[in-house]
Amino acid sequence: MPGKALEDWLEEAGGSPAVRSTVLALARAAVSVSGEIHSAAQGVAPSDRKGAHADVRAEQKTLERYGNDCFLDEVRAAPVALFASGETEQPTLLDATAPLAVAVDSLDGSVNIDINMPIGTVFAILPVVGDAGQDGLPSLLQPGVNQVASGFFCYGPRLVLAITLGQGTHVFVYGSRVGAFLRSHVEVQIPRKTDEFAVDISNQRHWESAIRHYVDDCLHGSEGPHGRDFTMRWTESLVAEAYRILLRGGVFLYPSDSRRGYARGRLRLVYQANPIALLIEQAGGLATDGVNPILPQMPLSLHQSTPLVFGSSTEVNQVLRYHDGIDHAGIHSPLFSSRGLFRK
Repeated sequence: MPGKALEDWLEEAGGSPAVRSTVLALARAAVSVSGEIHSAAQGVAPSDRKGAHADVRAEQKTLERYGNDCFLDEVRAAPVALFASGETEQPTLLDATAPLAVAVDSLDGSVNIDINMPIGTVFAILPVVGDAGQDGLPSLLQPGVNQVASGFFCYGPRLVLAITLGQGTHVFVYGSRVGAFLRSHVEVQIPRKTDEFAVDISNQRHWESAIRHYVDDCLHGSEGPHGRDFTMRWTESLVAEAYRILLRGGVFLYPSDSRRGYARGRLRLVYQANPIALLIEQAGGLATDGVNPILPQMPLSLHQSTPLVFGSSTEVNQVLRYHDGIDHAGIHSPLFSSRGLFRK
């Protein structure tokens, strides 16, 4: 039996008419972007051709611009006052009298296009505050708890939408034969415990000690303080990682580090971390910057970056404990090298 159509679910879920029409506009844009991605992927230059890397990067930038324009064009017809994205420095004013502001990361993980890995679009929908025509930034620089809806589209073998209106997280899959998003998962609940973690371990030497020791202890598996074996994942796509965690649990870590430009993390608070955090917490998980919850934080600028740790609640709390002063000497101290007594 096919699941409930997105349009019908939005009608029943209690969101305002403005939110419903905005989500449907974003969904139409995602269908167009998905088609363009699949068309572009067929024409990617082969890796052994001279200049292929430059050609692929140019293709990525073209698709990022296309995605941005596609979402912008669709929300013009929706009750949206302001549109912001990672592709533009300042928000675009659409209709100063409209009640909503939309912020998107139009093409997350675009480096994966040429290797046929999942990429996606992340979106946040916020209420307009003040006079959008005079200064739109206050409407976008709100804590994540103020989001009236958030979600992401994942472009892979299937086109998937994960969405929350603040009352649970639901997953929809696009059915090309019927031309609609059909619900596949109702009120997703992330498993509290996990044996999977996602992190780019090549940056380990740059991390602060709490994250480095946590990952070291995961890698030591059943011989380490966690007492169980872990599997490591990394796809270089926030959307792909979030989708996997929603469906089967896990913990995602993109910490700050000592490299230039990474001291405050790398993901964008307004249109990446906040919408993902709302989705994750509405599914029973947790989302933090490694120390503090993401959703209550007040953004100071549109493109402000943040560290991000999210996923299964028990494991995210474990990461917090490493920052919170528990002894995390791990393998770096012989006394504590293998499930030391003082680690419990």
